[in-house]
Amino acid sequence: MLEGNCGKITVVGYSLEAIVGPTAALSLVARDVVSAVVVPLRQGMGLVPVTDRLVDEVAGGGSAASLGFWRFPGGFDRLLRGWSGAGPLAYVEAEFFGGVGSQRAAVWSGGALVFGPVALGEGQLVPVDGTPISQALAWVGVTREGVHDEFDSVDLGRHRHTEDWLP
Repeated sequence: MLEGNCGKITVVGYSLEAIVGPTAALSLVARDVVSAVVVPLRQGMGLVPVTDRLVDEVAGGGSAASLGFWRFPGGFDRLLRGWSGAGPLAYVEAEFFGGVGSQRAAVWSGGALVFGPVALGEGQLVPVDGTPISQALAWVGVTREGVHDEFDSVDLGRHRHTEDWLP
């Protein structure tokens, strides 16, 4: 919280780097990566926070620059392809501060990249199909609940930062 002459101003940030998908598919990630923690979400989904420890553990070389993610270690796409044999997996990133930010998402299923990567940058309008993260969540099986989009339907706003998802 920042304080100024006119009172208190709350500046809210949000950052997320995670693998999201059905908990059964995420069990492979947890089996193969010691630092991976599967956090339960609604609708039978789970989330694996992509922390510094996880990045260090899975970094295996190779190029990831073509995917355009901020925190996507080289060779990570190979692992996601392999794990997606058990079910669709989305890799999502979002960074917002003071209401301004961007997000990016992609989905692997059956050993292949099937969606994205799709990005929404600062100042861009949200597409009719939804934000990149909501679109990716739909690909992995999340359904909208009432007036909530896929993001809110699995409660991805529950924590403000990736590390906060860890128990």
